[in-house]
Amino acid sequence: MARTQKNKATEYHLGQLKARLAKLRTELQAPSSKGGGGESGFEVQKYGDGRVALIGFPSVGKSSLLTLLTGTESEAAAYEFTTLTCIPGVIHYNDSKIQLLDLPGIIEGAAEGKGRGRQVIAVCKSADLLLMVLDATKPLYHKQILTRELEAVGIRLNRAPPNIYFKKRKTGGVSVNSTLPLTHLDDKLIQRVLQEYKIHNCEVLFKEDATVDDLIDVIEGNRRYIKCLYVYNKVDMCSMEEVDEIAHWPNSIPISCSLKLNMVGLLERIWDMMALVRVYTKKVGAKPDFADPVVLTADRGGTTLEALCRQIHNSMVGQFKYALVWGTSSKHYPQRCGLNHQLEDEDVVQIVKKKVNTAEDGRGRFKTTSDKPLRIADREKKPALKT
Repeated sequence: MARTQKNKATEYHLGQLKARLAKLRTELQAPSSKGGGGESGFEVQKYGDGRVALIGFPSVGKSSLLTLLTGTESEAAAYEFTTLTCIPGVIHYNDSKIQLLDLPGIIEGAAEGKGRGRQVIAVCKSADLLLMVLDATKPLYHKQILTRELEAVGIRLNRAPPNIYFKKRKTGGVSVNSTLPLTHLDDKLIQRVLQEYKIHNCEVLFKEDATVDDLIDVIEGNRRYIKCLYVYNKVDMCSMEEVDEIAHWPNSIPISCSLKLNMVGLLERIWDMMALVRVYTKKVGAKPDFADPVVLTADRGGTTLEALCRQIHNSMVGQFKYALVWGTSSKHYPQRCGLNHQLEDEDVVQIVKKKVNTAEDGRGRFKTTSDKPLRIADREKKPALKT
């Protein structure tokens, strides 16, 4: 690919090579079929309302940041690779619990398995937000190296999944449609990529102006799209102009662990990027319970009333009749809503369930079914009206 010139004539060949490269990378990441005890991973049990993972090169201040934010003691020293395993902590912020994971530092070539890089990156795939901790005094290309390592194993940072519908079929050939003109792809290039994956019967619908990389990601189907916040530590060793420049970069925040600078701002940015929705429940005729909210997220089941019911109990959806909602998501107080209503942060919800038969004989006060036969032909015919 590096030797191939980039022009209109070679874009089909480059697209085919990109597809082949992605396919081979997926084969490399697949676990080997050979027996034997592999190395144990760093995975820890999920806890709280969200999970944040700290990733970065060795000795950039990840363990110090974990200790400051959670109070969990993580060994910090002046030599590299102080942390050798995954250390969890919990951030208590805005009535919610956010799990923070301190991971060992990764090095260049981690995607190929150097320095137990694969195990570290595997934990990152289960996170709701990545905090990429960078040293503000080191070169800026460190960020590109880490992003490249994560992209190589299928993690896409600060990007939405491509709006492409793709479905394999048994017969019917390849059907390609789009709702808008495609500037980066044409039918020939799409056919070449599908041939590389040996897909001869499928349906593809483009709902956005996608690139060949987006198409490959959709075909692979194992990509993970995660939000990432770039945390520049050790800004106490930089000039004010450099700190101001870092603060204006997208998805970036300057901090200092040694002087405890901008920790409140970091927590606010984490909260904003995770987009957690706190919902307070209310019983009929009682005040809302503001002590223990139900926390919903778009990544974990959604922020609808149905997601709230499922989080309380699985049987709640079947018993749901309607809900009364107070808060910014309602047009008036209270608003009567159904299961598809989208909730917003700090809404108050009162759920009304369907009536249950409570009489002593097991029957309700009012019958819901008729005693008449189901078939109309079996029913007793009434005599004709006298005229």
